[in-house]
This record gives sequence, structure tokens and C-alpha cells, in this order.
Amino acid sequence: MPIVRDPLDPKISLWHFLAFYMRFWREKQGLSLTQCGQIIHAARSSVCNIEAGRQRPNDDQMRMLDEKYGTGMLFQLLLWYARMAHDPDWGRQFIRYEEEADLVKMYHGQVIPLVFQTDAYTWTYVQASAFKDFEATMARRVARKEFSLERKGSVLIWAVIDEAVLARTVGSPQIMAEQLEHLLAMADLPHVSLRVIPFASGAHVGVDGSLQILSLGARNVAYSGAQNGGRLIESPGEVRELSVMFDRIGAKAASEDASREIIKQYLERLE
Repeated sequence: MPIVRDPLDPKISLWHFLAFYMRFWREKQGLSLTQCGQIIHAARSSVCNIEAGRQRPNDDQMRMLDEKYGTGMLFQLLLWYARMAHDPDWGRQFIRYEEEADLVKMYHGQVIPLVFQTDAYTWTYVQASAFKDFEATMARRVARKEFSLERKGSVLIWAVIDEAVLARTVGSPQIMAEQLEHLLAMADLPHVSLRVIPFASGAHVGVDGSLQILSLGARNVAYSGAQNGGRLIESPGEVRELSVMFDRIGAKAASEDASREIIKQYLERLE
């Protein structure tokens, strides 16, 4: 017997509404998942994942649905609004994008990026967080970090950090020294580019918060960090703006070799 899948709750987010409406119109037209896939040039499994909220559709697919169903620009506009709106479930989607990305550009001004953290450094920040379940939070962060490390052959990481990250002793001098040693080891990996913005560079646009740009082949998405949470950004225009911001931040950074020397100087102070 075929698997009966309940539709998503369209009240949760605009992404769920879009997925719900895609299934509604497909079934209204009497189309199977395979037939819908032929319309939008996608596999049956992709249509299933889109309607289940596990995969995001693209502009061309929504345009083809509008043409097939005679819905004007309904699906294209729903996609646009979904990208612009706040998604309560953005965290899970961001992690999925993170796992698929072939290039990750990141800037952090207050903390060493998770993928470069030692477990002791991570645990110190978990304990300083507002989360109630420290153990569960730690487990999630370690799992994300380990997955990123396992993908070293398929993802490039371009990271820029502020010198303030190095100047802050997290945990203890020993924990911080081990962290800086680990950071130097990570910087030597062939798929990693790590640069530091020295204090001497002065003011830069990175003071507004952390950001990440994830390249997903045909398109990019972005993450903008903020107090009490961040925001996943899928609107092409806003993603381009953050990409330009990352380049402007990077223009203030030292070279890779000079950045290693800055890290070594802070390490020597702790030894």
C-alpha cells in the first residue's frame, strides 16, 4: 500500500504554507509526484521532499508550476515572501544547507567559529549560554563540528575572525592555548583559508555581528547572527548584500601567513 503522508501545517511558516499549497494544487490537478516532477524538471523524490518541507524549491520550478496551473505568479510570489519572512524553524534548515554547501564563507568577531573549536572551548561557551540542557546543546554542537570535519574533501572554508577573538581568554589560559594551537593546525589544512583582522585595521562593517555565506551550487544562502538568535537569509538580493559585506570585512584582514603570526603571538603569551 502507498505511504499516506499528512500535509504540513500551513500556519507554522510561509515555507510550510508553500509546501502545503504545492501539494494541494498537485492533488487538485490529479497529478502524481512523478508527473509533478516532470513539470518542474525534478525527480519524484525531490517533489516529495519539497512537499514535506525538507527541500526548498527554486524560482524556475515555481514559474513552471504557475504556467502549468494558470496561477499567474502565485507560486513565484509565495516563494519570494517565504524567503523574506522569518522562519521559526530556520535553524534546522540552516544546518541542512550547511551540510550541503561546497563553499562556506564566515566572519566571527567575538568567538572562534564552531568548526575550529576544541571541545573544551565549546563546552566553556555552552556553560555560559542561556540554554538549560548543557549536555544536549554540547552534543548538537560537537555533532555539527564533526560532520564539517568529515567533509573536508568536499567543502572549502574561508574564515575571517577579528583579533578580539584571540585576545579573549576563554575558560582558562590552558584551554585557550590548546585552542590556539588547534586553530593553527586547522589553518594549515588545504581546504581552509583563515585570516585575522588586526586591531590596527580600525573600524570595519563586521562590528554589526557574525555572518556566513553558504554556496549551494546554483545559489547562495546566508546567515546573519544577532543577539537572542540569528536569521537565515534566502532572498538573492539580500544574500548578495551580505556577500559584499563579507568582501569588505575581508579587505581589512591580514594575509594568511600574517594571520598565523598574529595567532602565534597570542599563543606565546599564554605559554
